[in-house]
Amino acid sequence: MGKLRAAQYACSLLGHALQKHGASPELQKQIRQLEGHLSLGRKLLRLGNSADALESAKRAVHLSDVVLRFCITVSHLNRALYFACDNVLWAGKSGLAPRVDQEKWAQRSFRYYLFSLIMNLSRDAYEIRLLMEQESSAYGRRLKGSGGGAMGGTETAGPGGPGTPGGGLPQLALKLQLRVLLLARVLRGHPPLLLDVVRNACDLFIPLDKLGLWRCGPGIVGLCGLVSSILSILTLICPWLRLKP
Repeated sequence: MGKLRAAQYACSLLGHALQKHGASPELQKQIRQLEGHLSLGRKLLRLGNSADALESAKRAVHLSDVVLRFCITVSHLNRALYFACDNVLWAGKSGLAPRVDQEKWAQRSFRYYLFSLIMNLSRDAYEIRLLMEQESSAYGRRLKGSGGGAMGGTETAGPGGPGTPGGGLPQLALKLQLRVLLLARVLRGHPPLLLDVVRNACDLFIPLDKLGLWRCGPGIVGLCGLVSSILSILTLICPWLRLKP
């Protein structure tokens, strides 16, 4: 499935590149047809995914963390609805239900896909926040044990202190820099979380473009879809890179 998705978005990216460089219309048409066949094949293989997503939602209901329970459950429910709409689209494109309004069902499917990705990114943001708090607390305890000052030097007096005129902006910049460094440390120490953030962020461009909320163009959509697909394949090859639960 991941390989088909990667091939589909690779075709989308290739088609955009061929159009930009003035390739022959016949070649562009063949690439578009190949992309369409790959998309239809993926829809066929996803016929049972709605039931799988519902089962995942039922398991997520029992998570102890309230925020994770909400985000993961709602994400799986939206994925189930997305796959259901995708099944209707497959029936329309394959000729089983020729009267299906494909534009309407496509819009519905991408809306559910977008909601699912928003929940996934919300879950990622929550996990990052928890890890940053843990890292900050651990760093503070290490400093306290070694007799150092407060983290980031925010309690330090002097020319850049809070009581000094004009000292607020440099101090804010320092705090921001420390937060960015802390975020980088957390993501570097948790590769599954980093991959999940990148994959969900890449996928986000697809429904945003299809729904007309943010027109990115076929080149950006193809590139983001290809990167996301490669990361998904990577999590299949290396299961420890998959974010749990």
